[in-house]
Amino acid sequence: MAVYVRAMKHEPGIFEQDDEAAIAASDARARADYAAGRYHSHAVVGRWLKTWGTPDFKPFFEWLKSSG
Repeated sequence: MAVYVRAMKHEPGIFEQDDEAAIAASDARARADYAAGRYHSHAVVGRWLKTWGTPDFKPFFEWLKSSG
């Protein structure tokens, strides 16, 4: 068995294959969102994350509207 495993060629998994164009496009969208003010602070997201697994959990934007 050990001989067979050593002889196997490593095939990269889906998370080992970087798509530079997709990464650059994602970064550009994130920068545009940030520049346009479409972001929420770490503290706000942290408060929402604390609702996960509780009866108070709601999708983020629904929670945001109801939390004032």
